[in-house]
Amino acid sequence: MSRPSTAFTTGRLAASSVRLGVLVPLSRPGWSEAGRHLLAGLQLAVAEVNEAGGIAGRPLELEVRDTAADPRKAAAAVDDLAESGVVALAGEYHSVVARSVAARADLLGLPFLCSSAVLDALTDQPTEWVARLAPAQSHGWRIYADYLLGAGRSRMAVAAEPSVYWASGTRILRDCLASHGGTVIELDLRTRTPGALCDELVRNGATALLLLVGHPEPAVSIVQAVRRDQRLADLLIGAPAGQPEFAEWVTLLGENGSGIPFLRYLPETLPPLGARVREALQERLGEAPSFVAFEGYDTVVVLADALRSHGTERRRIAESWSRVVVEGTRGQIRFSRPPGINVWQLAWAPV
Repeated sequence: MSRPSTAFTTGRLAASSVRLGVLVPLSRPGWSEAGRHLLAGLQLAVAEVNEAGGIAGRPLELEVRDTAADPRKAAAAVDDLAESGVVALAGEYHSVVARSVAARADLLGLPFLCSSAVLDALTDQPTEWVARLAPAQSHGWRIYADYLLGAGRSRMAVAAEPSVYWASGTRILRDCLASHGGTVIELDLRTRTPGALCDELVRNGATALLLLVGHPEPAVSIVQAVRRDQRLADLLIGAPAGQPEFAEWVTLLGENGSGIPFLRYLPETLPPLGARVREALQERLGEAPSFVAFEGYDTVVVLADALRSHGTERRRIAESWSRVVVEGTRGQIRFSRPPGINVWQLAWAPV
């Protein structure tokens, strides 16, 4: 297995490095653009930590593994990173992959700060080893359901692929809409082409279509088919998982990709740290940073604080989750145990 790493050193940092294991989707079928933004945020924060003297004079270093959205590949990477001596794990975007990472980290006693995955059930049982920055899916998707209802869209269709993450999102939407007289129609894409999907939307009188599917495909093909179908001119297309957040969406769809509401985990106005980091991330990425890049930066902010305050022993890092109080790019970060969430959770990042 290849071992790409990202280390930043200065003349002031001569001691052996403190290594973090990083899990990100950098190749297909993973959402590689999200992985690139996540890694950029992590790398920027590491560079700044090392410019400020590192961890007690030791450079902070990232050991990066590409998960490619594969839970088994990610679990194997966790084993490899644990054996190599990393002090903690960070990252991951895909919920089903993060769930695999969290389970393995819990079993091995390796702290894992999950940057971006939102699935509520990140672990089956309560654990002290895992913390998360992204809001739980039930929190963000309830806000999304309220938005749809407020926009008068109560007859929802979901174009869904088989996945624990998409199934969980569908349940959240159905529960929220049912309490207000709304309905959710599930359309399984395994048995429907985009054209057949359009026919079903017309037949069912749907007022909104939610894309609970992978990016770029089949999401792009579905949007193109719906936009071409004059019968669906008044249909709202929604993407709660955030597909339109990234530049590739506009590149592939142009004007057809506009007017599609999605969830973004950023405040309307960034605090001073966030504004500074946004400029640095834009320069590093060559494009506007997504909220995922900010999540990556904040991940290192939290771990650097824990390492400086509590040392590099794995158990002490995990024990520090409850004591973290640090300023991140989107506001103050501290962790708690919200009802129904089995990990230490930032409750809640801006939605």
